[in-house]
Amino acid sequence: MTIDDISTLIGRVSLRDRAAFSELYKNTSPKLFAICIRILRDRNEAEEALQEIYIKVWQRSDRYATGETSPMAWLSAIARNHAIDMIRARKPVANTIDEAYDLADSSPDPEKSALNSAEGRRIDTCMQQLDSDRADAVRKAYVEGLSYQELAELFNVPLNTMRTWLRRSLLKLRECMDQ
Repeated sequence: MTIDDISTLIGRVSLRDRAAFSELYKNTSPKLFAICIRILRDRNEAEEALQEIYIKVWQRSDRYATGETSPMAWLSAIARNHAIDMIRARKPVANTIDEAYDLADSSPDPEKSALNSAEGRRIDTCMQQLDSDRADAVRKAYVEGLSYQELAELFNVPLNTMRTWLRRSLLKLRECMDQ
């Protein structure tokens, strides 16, 4: 079948000519099926893709512009793009299993536990070097989540004083942790 014949068939399909659609399918499906097989690497998926591709051809045949591109290139592009879309839509089973495992096993490994424990002891040691009211303000701010305003009211100090307490306390903690 020549390029002009295929182009004519696509034109007739755009007019909803079922006989032309059948003829187009008979003459072009082997090539489009080969494209699907090459991309999808699964015969069943390729057969399913081919059906969906010809549905798209039926629906979009009026968009084919005769003379601008080869009719087989147009059909091949539809097949290629559809097959790639199918690959993108796949959910990799291995990744899903890995994600489920990661969610289920949230406990840190022994090395991380040891490091976290040592880090916690260092923080406690550094917190002891702060004045008791400053250390208490840091705990309430960064562990309990109290706002500057709430802390200022709790410790009965001006808001800016509380900000200064926390900023200086954090600087002391950083300095202590860096040693």
